[in-house]
Amino acid sequence: MFQSIIGKNGTESPEPVKAEVTGCVPEWLQGTLLRNGPGLFKVGDTEYNHWFDGMALIHSFTFKDGDVYYRSKFLRSDTFKKNTQANKIVVSEFGTMIYPDPCKNIFSKAFSYLLAAIPDFTDNNLINIIRYGEDYYASSEVNYINQIDPMTLDVIGKMNYRNHIALNMATSHPHYDDEGNTYNMGTALMRFGMPNYVIFKVPVNASDKEHKKPALRKVKQVCNIPFRSTLFPSYFHSFGMTENYIIFVEQPFKLDIVRLATAIFRSVNWASCLRYDKEDITLIHLVDKKTGKAVSTKFYTDALVVFHHINAYEDDGHVVFDMVTYKDSNLYEMFYLANLRKETHEFIESNNVNFSPPVCQRFVLPLTVDKDTPKGTNLVRLKDTTAKTVMQRDGSLYCLPDTIFEGLELPGMNYKFNGKKYRYFYGSRVEWTPHPNKIGKGDIVTRKYIEWTEEDCYPSEPVFVATPGAVEEDDGVVLTTVINSNPGESGFILVLDAKSFKEVARAYVNAELHMDMHGYFIPKEN
Repeated sequence: MFQSIIGKNGTESPEPVKAEVTGCVPEWLQGTLLRNGPGLFKVGDTEYNHWFDGMALIHSFTFKDGDVYYRSKFLRSDTFKKNTQANKIVVSEFGTMIYPDPCKNIFSKAFSYLLAAIPDFTDNNLINIIRYGEDYYASSEVNYINQIDPMTLDVIGKMNYRNHIALNMATSHPHYDDEGNTYNMGTALMRFGMPNYVIFKVPVNASDKEHKKPALRKVKQVCNIPFRSTLFPSYFHSFGMTENYIIFVEQPFKLDIVRLATAIFRSVNWASCLRYDKEDITLIHLVDKKTGKAVSTKFYTDALVVFHHINAYEDDGHVVFDMVTYKDSNLYEMFYLANLRKETHEFIESNNVNFSPPVCQRFVLPLTVDKDTPKGTNLVRLKDTTAKTVMQRDGSLYCLPDTIFEGLELPGMNYKFNGKKYRYFYGSRVEWTPHPNKIGKGDIVTRKYIEWTEEDCYPSEPVFVATPGAVEEDDGVVLTTVINSNPGESGFILVLDAKSFKEVARAYVNAELHMDMHGYFIPKEN
């Protein structure tokens, strides 16, 4: 039944719709959950190739005094406007390349592309919601973000990172410290001189709504990390952060810059410019947040692919970080719409040989390293993990991870424990298919796992919201939007007790919900 809803054009509900609540939504749960993801896959007679290409459809669930209100709107990006006005797809996405009209001056366009080295990307921000200061932005992984009104979902204005900091791309998974400052990371390519990975910070007080000045005007660069290979930078979707350190994993899943800059003239899409080198190593960079300087020790591990970090913290002279890893880069291939629309048994038959399950792994980096330590010595002194970091002959440290769980993706947690020692995280269950039909709670201490599932129901990324004044890490609720594939049955937002993972309430929406990616909960101001 899932095939009947995947890649289907969504519809918007621009005015609030009151949901039908069963059970009891906690009275303390007050605020708005924003969700973002692809929602429009076909324009006129043209269709996107990849699920990650669909035009953004943002939806919100507002919790107020036990009631729930829903609304949704397509993100009115420049990409959306151009495509809908033309009644066809005219702006390229990463998995769908739109080639120039042969009647136009191809040589002039070629010259401008090559001069700039890197193409001007779409502003179809379909991945996540980011907060900078008090401003909220729909984001993807390019230089453009669209500021939105979190209540009406209207676009306030389009922003370009390049107007404030030298970046071609930036992640959609920033971090927020205890003061509310935002840390994020991007890539500066050849247009801006020597290529680097860039870590930057936007202060919590950066917004100036009275004068309509963007929060990004106060962006501060924390540090630069040079590429290991000038023409082949690492792809990254997220990074780790503790109280004092940034963790950046430079994986051998790489972007071919020359291929990217010339893709449109060789009739290939931008996604084909990503390459996984299984023979390479994975470098782990540890950067001091205060000084902006990288720790000189070379930490590395075997080749892997990572999209999502779970959490990181410091413990007795070590930096501990957990992330969801893969043994290859086949995940992206699985999300081509032609693949997703296969019947489940056909999908399994065609993909199980190449399927690389997500594995939640823990890495541990010792902060104090004696270069005279004998080769082969494990420097990890922590007793609650089997992770190792082994001294090599050249003074580098080889990291061997501790496997926590297999089969959980889209991790979330109690964000009050971000950068601190923690015990629980929540995620979508992935078993032989990218169609999520379960969400789960993992206990890192006991290594036990509990889950929620219901037939013909497909939950999204779980979002934890803490009970006001909570002390215990899992005192709160977990929210997830659920698509029901049965014709005529409504989708709903599910409220689970985070401790037991038992259902507390659900709110059925008399509107069409859609599969999404990531989201952000905005608590109501007191």
